[in-house]
Amino acid sequence: MVLFGGILSIKAVTFLIFTVFVIAALGYLLGRITIKGVSLGTAGVFIVALLFGALLYNPLSAQLKVGSASYVTNALKIVETMGLILFVTSVGFIAGPSFFGDLKKNFKSYILLGLIIIIVGGLACAVCTIIDIKAFGRTPEEAGAMLVGLLSGSLTSTPAFSAAKATVTSEELEAIVAVGHGIAYLFGVIGVVLFVQLVPKMAKANMEEERAKLSAANPETPSKLNGSELELDPFGFCAFSIVAYLGMIIGCFKFGNFSLTTTGGCLILALIAGHFSKIGKVSIMPMEGTLKVFRELGLMLFLIGAGIAGGASFVKYFQWVYFVYGIVMTIVPMIIGFLFAKFVLKLNLLNNLGSICGGMTSTPALGTLISTAGTEKVAGAYASTYPIALVAVVIISQVLIIIFR
Repeated sequence: MVLFGGILSIKAVTFLIFTVFVIAALGYLLGRITIKGVSLGTAGVFIVALLFGALLYNPLSAQLKVGSASYVTNALKIVETMGLILFVTSVGFIAGPSFFGDLKKNFKSYILLGLIIIIVGGLACAVCTIIDIKAFGRTPEEAGAMLVGLLSGSLTSTPAFSAAKATVTSEELEAIVAVGHGIAYLFGVIGVVLFVQLVPKMAKANMEEERAKLSAANPETPSKLNGSELELDPFGFCAFSIVAYLGMIIGCFKFGNFSLTTTGGCLILALIAGHFSKIGKVSIMPMEGTLKVFRELGLMLFLIGAGIAGGASFVKYFQWVYFVYGIVMTIVPMIIGFLFAKFVLKLNLLNNLGSICGGMTSTPALGTLISTAGTEKVAGAYASTYPIALVAVVIISQVLIIIFR
């Protein structure tokens, strides 16, 4: 029996590896298609993964015989988590050298913007919940669970999703939260990805000028490395792995229902490591090329893992009204946050969009913005706003569940 199970698991993992490469190839081809200067970029991988999950995942998993579907599901989670770790740790290292100087200069702006985005998202969720209760006669508890799930999906926030599931009072309501998250996740990813590309086009922004404004606001920080430091390995894999490992440990600590999660732990520790760059005479800063490759590879794996799983549940539970609610909860906070940052906080375009990615807790959108802007510096605004939004969306999700209980 053990041997039989082992054979099934090997077959399932082989199937998954094959699937990952096929989706990556097709996704990047789709992402290259450009319409009026706008393309999906790496988010094309997410679209292909979502379609695969919706149309082929369940039938193909069934062909692997009894028990294998669970192996594939677990392996998908590993792919998603590994991608997330690679991406956010790379972003932290890249943003680290200029992060604390930028944060000191714009600290109040980042806090305000992160809070504004999440509060508006929470208010939109509350309004949609009230409409759902009155228009469709659903109980407040069921409507609240569904709409808070939609909110976490709209903001692509796994911590909010986990907190909402932990706050509801039954397994049935946990399932409803999961359904809402899955339905809204699609537009939660694609909406912000398109937004960070469309806004510069609509504003007819000169990217060279915008990069200059960004550099003036966030000047280059001189490297703390002088070339005489001891490197643990030529590419920085060892230092990267140590920081990622410690970040995962930090992310596991819980304070009530709140934790930094793997994302927050790895991001914060990588920011600190990138800021200091060395410990004594030992360099802890990976090569720039290593970080860029890990960032893109991580984003690709994350989108594949999340896309297949999301697609598998999307068709099963899809309802147009919930999809519309999800669109509202993505677009309204994003637009209000952008206008607030532009006219009240007076942030330049790229700092604004980077902060929007962080406030919407959108990992895929940051990858797209880096490509659109042509500079890694936008990651600093993302990294500064993200922790504020992370904490706020977890709290808001729990408060909404309690209100509609």
